[in-house]
Amino acid sequence: MSGNSAQSTAESVDEQAPAEPSLSHGLKQRHLSMIALGGVIGAGLFVGSGTAIAAAGPSIILAYAISGALVMLVMRMLGEMAAAYPASGSFSVHAERGIGPWAGFTAGWSFWFLLCVAVGLEGIGAAQITHGWVPGVPEWAWVALFMLLFTVTNLSAVKNFGEFEFWFAALKVGAIVIFLVICVLAILGVLPDVDAPGMSNLTGHGGFMPNGTEGLIVGLLASVFAYGGLETVTIAAAESEHPVQGVAKAVRTAMWRIALFYVGSMAVVVVLLPWTAKEIPSKGPYVATLDYLGVPAAGQIMNVVILIALLSAMNANIYGASRMSSSLVARGQGPKVIGKVTNGVPRVAVLMSAVFGFVCVLLSYWRPDDVFAWLLNTVGAIILVVWFFVAVSQLALRRKLEREAPEKLVVKMWAYPYLTILALVGMAVVFVLMAREHDTRIQLYFSGGLAIILAIVGYARQKMAEKR
Repeated sequence: MSGNSAQSTAESVDEQAPAEPSLSHGLKQRHLSMIALGGVIGAGLFVGSGTAIAAAGPSIILAYAISGALVMLVMRMLGEMAAAYPASGSFSVHAERGIGPWAGFTAGWSFWFLLCVAVGLEGIGAAQITHGWVPGVPEWAWVALFMLLFTVTNLSAVKNFGEFEFWFAALKVGAIVIFLVICVLAILGVLPDVDAPGMSNLTGHGGFMPNGTEGLIVGLLASVFAYGGLETVTIAAAESEHPVQGVAKAVRTAMWRIALFYVGSMAVVVVLLPWTAKEIPSKGPYVATLDYLGVPAAGQIMNVVILIALLSAMNANIYGASRMSSSLVARGQGPKVIGKVTNGVPRVAVLMSAVFGFVCVLLSYWRPDDVFAWLLNTVGAIILVVWFFVAVSQLALRRKLEREAPEKLVVKMWAYPYLTILALVGMAVVFVLMAREHDTRIQLYFSGGLAIILAIVGYARQKMAEKR
């Protein structure tokens, strides 16, 4: 294909391209690489995995491997579309292209809502840690300080966000790598005063699957939602120096990152400690393991790491929420005032997202049992809704790309369309499993309700726009 004909086919694909805000390209490749590397390491891995281990036992390794495989497929699909169409609206833009404006509206505003609530939750978690160190400062004041810091960071040039995330991610990755090295040495019997357990903790105490399939299901559901954060790299890629190459590299390394950080961590914990150890859910698996290995001040060390993970997530989620809302508004999917871009930064969107997050924090103090509980349930399964839109969009856009602009397929989904369909089946299975468990059933209903309301509003807006 000649250069002119390639250009013309690309233009035909982009003929109805959704509008995007004029953002800067201040993120360097090292920023994007580290965001991709560290984005997968969240506070849910450090803390929430303890409850999952208590439910699933050693089979938590299998639970994280299964959910990790699903996330890997979603990431590959997202990478294919992001490399072909780099956009700060990421999967929302892809849903609009592949399905229709109503789908972009639903996926985008659902995700914005999720990120803003998450900012509040992460602020509360970070404040609880710092309040324990400095009890004289109330928790809400710590949250306000963190919110102010990251709002200012995100109001300035995007490279400042990139620098914060670069160092946060480097610290998280370093901590996990050190943890894994220490644990592997203990398993091999190299560490002094620590007896190598062999496989006794995997086969004893009720066996590999002590609570049967029910325990595995609980562990699987917990592990699915621990993978949040992978989407940020496809949003950030649009503001990098080389968007296509950057997102392609990030997606191609997703497999070993998931295997090493998540499945690897769970494996060394359940090999070293009996899953029945009360310290695993109470202290968290990482602190419990380090205590077992005799690492001094393990609790405080992990508190520092968890604090870094929470602050990193706050920073990334304010960034992601602002870019998503700005992209939606630029495409006519929200109030125009939110989409104003100054010096390459959507400052109004940053302020709106941060304020919404802080309101969630205040509601946790003012109305913890009704309004705040409603917020938590509403965002409980939103990420699954987003993944569903990613998969359906990829099915539609891949055919269009192969027909009109195959040169844009820098990253290709494996075994298309079979693995995409398999991923959709996997998501359907997770939805069914959520409906079986009482706690997750409530989250499923609330999240589904929000998605349906947004879909109705989005569809009504689409029909009104078509009549104009």
